[in-house]
Parts: sequence; structure tokens; C-alpha cells
Amino acid sequence: MRPIKIAPSLLAADFARLGEQTRAVSVAGADYIHLDVMDGCFVPNLTLGPVVVAAIRAYSPLPFDAHLMIRAPENFIAPFAQAGADLLTVHVEVCPHLHRVVQQIQALGVRAGVAINPHTPLAMLEEILPYVAQVNVMTVNPGFGGQIFIESMLPKIARLRNMAEELNPLLDIQVDGGVDTQTAPRCVAAGANILIAGTAIFGSGGTVADQLAALRASIAA
Repeated sequence: MRPIKIAPSLLAADFARLGEQTRAVSVAGADYIHLDVMDGCFVPNLTLGPVVVAAIRAYSPLPFDAHLMIRAPENFIAPFAQAGADLLTVHVEVCPHLHRVVQQIQALGVRAGVAINPHTPLAMLEEILPYVAQVNVMTVNPGFGGQIFIESMLPKIARLRNMAEELNPLLDIQVDGGVDTQTAPRCVAAGANILIAGTAIFGSGGTVADQLAALRASIAA
């Protein structure tokens, strides 16, 4: 069984203390730092850009995974790579030339991933799956933290894992949205191996170390 990794989403962190909270989850044993980049166009929210990523890069040695929930992501690949992103994930829904964008990411020495919204069929991934390192299965509609997990995404995760066994056995499958101690074990059982969690880590009370430990314990159980 592949190791299960946890990627705290800074979308739920205190934006006045981003550096401090990035360091806190890194020390507490997180595996990735997840960066939700939103443009107010593809999704109804505005968040951080390359300048912020560059500012917090020194606070963690962990891989930075920038999830670009933006239109025309090809215009921002280089700035985010230069800011320190180790992985760049783009949405299949906004990339008419997805192979080209994936090649653009990889040419900069950055790992490439694709994300897929809840309503988008997995068939949209079939031709790109052999070329990417990860797929982010959105288990809420992107744009805001704290949403309710969409239960029908569990069989979608399982179907994606079956696709990956044929087309890209090394594929990482992320789940993003509504991940907590109740939903995390079910996502893992369905085939996910990277859990993106925001509110469950930064907004549930207690220390981020306690929340990370609780999430890992729920998976182990």
C-alpha cells in the first residue's frame, strides 16, 4: 500500500500569520504545503499569488503544491515556479491545450498535476493521465473552504484509481474539499493517497499538530 500523505491547505490558515502557520504544520509532520490560487474568474474568490508564495517559501522545506484555480494558467506557470512551487496543478476545465500546459510545467523542472471538478467526467483525463504526476479530485466545488464533502465523489476516486492502474500506476490521487477525520479514511479506502485538508487542520480548535495527529489516527484506524 502506498504511503498516505497529508497536505494542509493554507486557504484555511490565518492570512496574517501565513509564514508562522506554514512553519507550524511543517514541524508538526505535514507532507506537503497546499496553496489554493484563485482568480475570482474561474472560481468566485481571490487568494494568493506568486509574491505570497515566494514570501513563505523560506518557512518550510516541504514541497509546495500550487493548485491553480485560474483561467489561462499557462500565463502564470513560470511566476509560480520561480516563486518556489514544486508542483503545479491546473484544471482540465480551463485548458483546451492541456498537454502543452503540462509540458510547459515540466520544462521548468516542476512536477505537473491536473485537477477535476465534481461534475467533470473522468473521461476528460484519459489522454493526459500517463503524463502527469498527480490528479486532484475535487470533492467540493472549488472556491471556498469549509464546504461539505460530496459523497458521490468516493466512487469517482475508486474509478480513477482503476484507470491509473492501467495508464499510470505511479499516479498520486489527491482529494480536496471536506476532508476530515470522518471522510479521510473513506477517501483512502477508495484509492486516494494524498489528503488535502484546510479547516480540519487550521479551523477545528486545538493546535495544528493535534489536528494533524487526529487526521493520521483516523486513517490508521
